[in-house]
Amino acid sequence: MSLLVAMRNEGESIEACLRSIIEQTYPADRLEILVFDGASDDSSMAIARRVLDGRPLAEVLTNPKRTQAAAWNLGIEAACGDILGIVSGHAELGPEYVAAAVETLRRTGADMVGGPVRAVARGAVAEAIALAVSTPFGVGGARFRYLETEAEVDTVFMGLASRDLYRRFRFDEEMVRNQDDELSYRLLDAGARIVCNPAIQSSYRARSTVAGLWRQYFEYGFWKVRVLQKHPAQTRPRHLVPAALVSGVAASVVAAAVVRPLAVAPMLLVLSYATANLAAMVTAGRGRAPRTRLLMATVFPVLHVAYGSGFLWGLLRHRAWTAGSIRSVIAALLGRRSGRARASGPGV
Repeated sequence: MSLLVAMRNEGESIEACLRSIIEQTYPADRLEILVFDGASDDSSMAIARRVLDGRPLAEVLTNPKRTQAAAWNLGIEAACGDILGIVSGHAELGPEYVAAAVETLRRTGADMVGGPVRAVARGAVAEAIALAVSTPFGVGGARFRYLETEAEVDTVFMGLASRDLYRRFRFDEEMVRNQDDELSYRLLDAGARIVCNPAIQSSYRARSTVAGLWRQYFEYGFWKVRVLQKHPAQTRPRHLVPAALVSGVAASVVAAAVVRPLAVAPMLLVLSYATANLAAMVTAGRGRAPRTRLLMATVFPVLHVAYGSGFLWGLLRHRAWTAGSIRSVIAALLGRRSGRARASGPGV
């Protein structure tokens, strides 16, 4: 078993990440740890070397291209394990993470497995963000963030799969963000099965500022466009809702400025969203401090507007969709399957 850790400037989190790997219940003599540093200009590499000093089957290497996709591809080539797991340098693994993943792969026959990721927080703003990104209203259909029972999913956080599968598919290094989504969609197109098991537990530190959250979700939306351009048949309505919200409000405001009777349109849209926001805040914030719940009311629109704005910007920057892509998107949204059958997967 090999874990491939990608890091760049993770000085505040890499020690906790690596110690969570060292503390796995899985036998140490069967667990390889490869850390790839993307030219960090903080103490990340020194910390990683110190933590792993004397650990068998552990090495800290360089990643000249700096991105996570490039780091994981280097690891896929260098790893010795029959099963590979990708790890972000800001994540922490539960002690049974590896053992549960190996068991799930063998029991289910799935091609890739992972578990729901839990956002942890330090401070009131981070707590509100962690709660928001763990709810269906906050992140839509990203079930790996809140799933409570084992199920097949479209993608997982930090997927684990056979070395053969990873070497056949690899990561698309064009993708600065959403590289795991893009790989998952290629697997689905090839007929693979992806299983999320809550026993495969991990966590990561939620953003601690609203500005940081905005940047993160703007980039997610921006790169999601490129993913869907590559895999239009995987488009789902939830992918388009934030962009529709942003463009709908903007169009309504413009229309209202031109035609006075239409002034009620943006107010109705905003009122409808505010009602849904309030309901989600009350439900997800139950038992939390009043300040945290109020902050959640700010976090939800930041999530959605940032993602939607990034998606719209991505449409402009990544150029227009081809006619074939548009037809595939329409077919997917109407519930028709496109591409090869998924009766049999590529195997683990």
